[in-house]
Amino acid sequence: MIGADWTPHRREDGELVGWIRPSGEDWVAIDLLGREASGPVDWLDAEEALEQAGIGYLADPWMLEGEGDRPVRVRLVEVTPERIVVKGDDFGAIDAPVPRWVLPWPLPVRLRPPRPDDPDAFVLSR
Repeated sequence: MIGADWTPHRREDGELVGWIRPSGEDWVAIDLLGREASGPVDWLDAEEALEQAGIGYLADPWMLEGEGDRPVRVRLVEVTPERIVVKGDDFGAIDAPVPRWVLPWPLPVRLRPPRPDDPDAFVLSR
């Protein structure tokens, strides 16, 4: 949940890239998934951390744990401070029936970036 003392940070084009929240005398950058993008730093360094993180990670594939024997490759569909919606990766097939999951925000532990030892997304069975 976004605190009342969190300040939205936007790029020059107006796109929201995260928030900056107070931490004692310092500030902490929070990305759109609710993850800390910096430790306690000064305001300008918190802004820079969000600028460097950008929003490209929202388009990346993710892995969802706990939906079977193996992690499921998913894509982010919606990210708000209320929820994160993901869908099974359809590999660009707009008519493919794929499941969707509604997850809590901030980023839950069971949703994570892919690791090298994850199942190959193009192999249906082994």
